Amino acid sequence: MRTDSSPGTLPAREHLPAGDAGTPVLDVVIPVYNEEKDLQPCVLRLHDHLKRTFPYAFRITIADNASTDTTPLVAARLEEEIPEVSHFRLEQKGRGRALRTVWSASEAPILAYMDVDLSTDLNALLPLVAPLISGHSDLAIGSRLARSSRVVRGPKREFISRAYNLILRGSLQARFSDAQCGFKAIRRDVAQVLLPMVEDTGWFFDTEMLVIAERAGLRIHEVPVDWVDDPDSTVHIVKTATEDLKGVWRVGKALATGSLPLDRITRPFGDDPRDREIQDVPKGLARQLVGFCVVGGLSTLFYLVLYSLFRQFGGSQVANALALLVSAVANTAANRRLTFGVRGRGGAVRHQAQGLVVFGIGLALTSGSLAALNAATSDPGHSTELAVLIAANLAATVLRFLLFRAWVFPDRNDGGQSTVVASHNPSSPTYAMAANPQHQQYSQNQQFPQQTYGSQPLPLQPPLPQPPLPQRPATQPTGQQGYQTNPFRAGEVADRSWEDATVHLQPVRPTDNDPRDSR
Repeated sequence: MRTDSSPGTLPAREHLPAGDAGTPVLDVVIPVYNEEKDLQPCVLRLHDHLKRTFPYAFRITIADNASTDTTPLVAARLEEEIPEVSHFRLEQKGRGRALRTVWSASEAPILAYMDVDLSTDLNALLPLVAPLISGHSDLAIGSRLARSSRVVRGPKREFISRAYNLILRGSLQARFSDAQCGFKAIRRDVAQVLLPMVEDTGWFFDTEMLVIAERAGLRIHEVPVDWVDDPDSTVHIVKTATEDLKGVWRVGKALATGSLPLDRITRPFGDDPRDREIQDVPKGLARQLVGFCVVGGLSTLFYLVLYSLFRQFGGSQVANALALLVSAVANTAANRRLTFGVRGRGGAVRHQAQGLVVFGIGLALTSGSLAALNAATSDPGHSTELAVLIAANLAATVLRFLLFRAWVFPDRNDGGQSTVVASHNPSSPTYAMAANPQHQQYSQNQQFPQQTYGSQPLPLQPPLPQPPLPQRPATQPTGQQGYQTNPFRAGEVADRSWEDATVHLQPVRPTDNDPRDSR
């Protein structure tokens, strides 16, 4: 029976305390382009809602995407009249560009954005950011496709939205339900690591960010929303869909080739029970067994089909050898990627060579079984051959898993390969990360425009190759103040020094000195 002193028990997490601590807890960004009519009603309505219902200090940031009408004047007037409103001017269009720039310059621990039409009911805002404030999740999104969502929109946009999400699920194996709903939030410490890896500057920004976060193992919380379509929306559906499909192809290619630097952000946030050393429970064994069984079942079916095909043109021994060889190569590749999580091309040839050795052992077992069957009877039936081969393959499968785990794909943390090593210590949770050099070119060609923050210009430069992330030292309790954040200046975006800054978010981090933790 499990108790609070069990070594597998996670320490309690503390949420950010309510009250004015000098820094806004939430920064809500509203990207706009030529929204002179809708901007003021949107900001006033959002400000009134946050004042009445949100128990934390907040800020509303208007991100003007190079508007050519009077939108900048409206934004400036709102900034002057309302203390919680700020204005950010960009000289180039692009919702993704606006979000990345404003989020990178914000000092708030929770960052969010919503569309200016406020199609999403604001009552979902607190449920959206609550898991981030508590430290439970890394990102949060509003979903119009959840079962309990209540959505009013035409059949055309309904079809496009569902078709796009089916494409994401089929091509990128995305598990989140709604990529394009303009209602999302992210923790600042997560954004600092995630945003430099997102290349898109337009509407595909959301999808790319979510796919990278999900593939890296970050937790995405979904909130069902009430949503009413805006008939006056200025979004160009055909152009947006075309750009999104191009983005899906680009990200899918990066995932397939292993050039996407997922190991830079894999599990560096929060306390992960998979990083615990628990007695009598080998790390990752359960997940690897499930993956190996799935791959093994599919490989066995593939092998039987090949054997039946080759048996029509040759003897049983030749058919067995050829079928086992082809299926063994496919099995090694599948287990390498799906079961043991090895990405990229590094070591692929060596792994296949070791897999062929394992194949030789399986060949000896199956060939020996066939030889014994032929010695017992001169003309065995085809079904009898298959039954003997299945039994021999089951025995070879057990041995194959043990050899894969101990020899072909040993614990990568011990092999010095590029991965994230998350070690938990009762007094100092340090998360060390090592970046793979082949990933450093992924975002190197990204172009940043000239921007301003208030009245100060930000001479942004193209990002440099990403260095290994720094170690995250332990944070100390802050007494009655509740939480600490390092001041983040807008000018730091220019020299990208924010990437090396240590983020102190004690309430979002787990409490490591919990007295119930016997370690």
